[in-house]
Amino acid sequence: MIVDCHTHINGGEGDFDVSEHLAATETVDVCIVLAAPDEPVAEVNKKLSEYVGRHKEKMVGFAHVDPTRDRTNAKNLASLTDKLGLKGVVLYCSNCGFHPAHSRAMKLYESAQELGLPVFFHNGGALGAGAVLEYAQPYLLDEVAREFPKLRIIIGAMGMPFVGQTLSMAAKHENVYADLTIRPSKVWEVYNIVVRAHENGVMEKLLFGSGFPFARAGECIETLLGFNKLLADTNLPTVPRGNIRSIIERDTLSLLGIGC
Repeated sequence: MIVDCHTHINGGEGDFDVSEHLAATETVDVCIVLAAPDEPVAEVNKKLSEYVGRHKEKMVGFAHVDPTRDRTNAKNLASLTDKLGLKGVVLYCSNCGFHPAHSRAMKLYESAQELGLPVFFHNGGALGAGAVLEYAQPYLLDEVAREFPKLRIIIGAMGMPFVGQTLSMAAKHENVYADLTIRPSKVWEVYNIVVRAHENGVMEKLLFGSGFPFARAGECIETLLGFNKLLADTNLPTVPRGNIRSIIERDTLSLLGIGC
């Protein structure tokens, strides 16, 4: 089974534009769709719920929650699964301007751990001009992982630009995973990320993601499977193809405790 753990829907003022997303999902068996950090949050999560609800066999939705504004107790989080059918939570600490270990965020993690909801930290990658880059540093999640050892944590987009911190977190904590979202056009960046993960012994903690609409699963898979071909006629280190294939075929849903 191929699971794309990182996709978004193109949103706007009106209805979601889902045509390209639907086409992109044909390459994978299941995809996780992350709600955008838009206002109002309730409306965004409702629209996401309606969309993934029409494609239950193919999609899993993660609700956007801003713990500094939204209620974070178990009852309110439970409504995301019971009423909306969403299976996880996505946080945008950098863009929303709060520290990952903010007191209200810690209450959210407590509730999420109690309910068995995984938390996806979308703190790195493409950030807005007003985002707080300091809050994108993956090491800030160390306190969270220590305090809530049963909370399944996903560091999105390898915690870019702090990839080294992400690898350290994945190596240190059993409950921390990293989302290997790559940009196929950035060959040197892809090479360095994969080799560093291999050398740090954390390949089994990487989850495949495309980051759609920034990339598509098909091209990401092709780039990863052809990884060693990028190194033809060089003496640079390679990574066993089987290890790379294992990332693509990883049973992400089971690792995250998600049942479709």
